[in-house]
Amino acid sequence: MDDIPLSVLGGVLFFLILCSAFFSSSETSMMSLNRYRLRHKAKANDKNALRVQSLLEQPDKLIGVILIGNNFVNILASSIATVVAIRLWGDGGIALATGLLTLIILVFAEVTPKTLAALRPERVAFPASYLLKPLLSLIYPAVWLVNIISNGILRLCGVNAKDITPDHLSREELRTLVNEAGALIPGRHKGMLIGILDLEEVTVNDIMIPKHEVVGIDLNDDISDIMKLLQTSQHTRVPVFKSDLNNLVGILHLRKLSRLLLEEELNKAAIMQLVAEPYFIPEGTPLHTQLVNFQKSRRRLGFVVDEYGDVQGIATIEDILEEIVGEFTTDMAAANKDILAQGDGSYYIDGAATIREINKALNWNLPTDGPKTLSGIITEHLESIPEANLCIKINGYHIETKKITDNVIKTTRITRNEAAK
Repeated sequence: MDDIPLSVLGGVLFFLILCSAFFSSSETSMMSLNRYRLRHKAKANDKNALRVQSLLEQPDKLIGVILIGNNFVNILASSIATVVAIRLWGDGGIALATGLLTLIILVFAEVTPKTLAALRPERVAFPASYLLKPLLSLIYPAVWLVNIISNGILRLCGVNAKDITPDHLSREELRTLVNEAGALIPGRHKGMLIGILDLEEVTVNDIMIPKHEVVGIDLNDDISDIMKLLQTSQHTRVPVFKSDLNNLVGILHLRKLSRLLLEEELNKAAIMQLVAEPYFIPEGTPLHTQLVNFQKSRRRLGFVVDEYGDVQGIATIEDILEEIVGEFTTDMAAANKDILAQGDGSYYIDGAATIREINKALNWNLPTDGPKTLSGIITEHLESIPEANLCIKINGYHIETKKITDNVIKTTRITRNEAAK
């Protein structure tokens, strides 16, 4: 190298530093790419995405060609810098060259290009793939040899380089992805996506209308009482039973009844002719499963039963859909709120209100792994039915019973402490 001018050596050294920056940025950008965005572009036949995806399908070879190239240019740059230093300052210039080259490579060939690649991975990775792919073919024997040795060492450590874990997201990771999408997903759509993800965690017991709140036709009542109920019904489908919901006869669709009223006088025998067979749902059925079952059976309403066959309540397809899209009904019953806000920050809440409804409406975190209603959670906490009004604290919520009738907690007043916020 003694015959080579210093200007040429300086130019080569500058070029090698640029090559080092290229390999460093390529490595970071390839590893920082959003795999799902890349897969989406590849499915749309984006040539850049297809080329990068083919490289990433063999990560050991991709890393091999990048590191071989990076180490080669760094070592060659170090050798040239040493020659230049010796020719300029003698043997004492070796230490100066080492320190100066280390600083230059660290700033201009490592930190700066890698930071840029991490911030703009696609802008770096796509152009870099034009060089990396042919370079991989060019030095494939060296890459193959290095990978054979490296993979052999990994196997000794119990790691198989060919076992590439597929990029699958768990439900919680999907939830985080949706929540952090920001303005990319409108707020309402974001809530619907979260609602869909929550369907697996919620069962029909959580959304059903409890048995004691179900309004239906009791065939043991007088026909005048039945007529009054039909005239004031807020629902198009009404259960028909004898004395008790466990003696279920079926479901009456009021649309069919309207045709009957135009033709003849209504009577119990005529009602029985229009009753459809009931559809039963085992308690504990996840909502996503029941939504599919409703679709397969072409049903919109089912009776939730326990292991003994006793009816626990009614679940409808509308209730499941509301878990996804939110409340969309405008019936008169919606005006009777179970939760009434007070001026001092407390709330009067009906004892029959479900814990999930309370948590959703007030953004609270009352425990949901036990009883489904507020009355039930109070009774479980006390391990007895209160005979008089009292105050308790559950998870930082100060609960005061206001009305107890027939061993049932009717009304409560709840204040959330600062610790529960």
